[in-house]
Amino acid sequence: MSTMYPDARDGSTRGWHATDPVTPQAVLAALDDDACRSILEATNEESLTATEVSERCDIPMSTAYRKVEMLTEADLVTEQVRINTSGKHATEYRKNFDDVLVSVTDGEIEIEMTKPDAESGSASKPAIASD
Repeated sequence: MSTMYPDARDGSTRGWHATDPVTPQAVLAALDDDACRSILEATNEESLTATEVSERCDIPMSTAYRKVEMLTEADLVTEQVRINTSGKHATEYRKNFDDVLVSVTDGEIEIEMTKPDAESGSASKPAIASD
């Protein structure tokens, strides 16, 4: 199985700690999960912390953390740091794609993801929020 990222910024890995390419199975598993789909809807227009995800999606905190990790590993959400004016910080998550195209060619599953434009407000700079 192969993964194609025609619009990806780095081509094959996600996040600062990633070393493995995203697999089609990871993307499909995340998209098949009800809680993951709910998180993708909630993070479509704005970045949310795990606590905010838990509240908006009405899921336990432990589930929110597991699901955002699953979505991050599938490169479906990005992580960035939100810095409050008091100096506290929290990781926040935002949907990281516009479209996902799944195709089967010669028995191989291929995933193509179109990424949002850098100008759309999802640039990777720290967000600053008031307390």
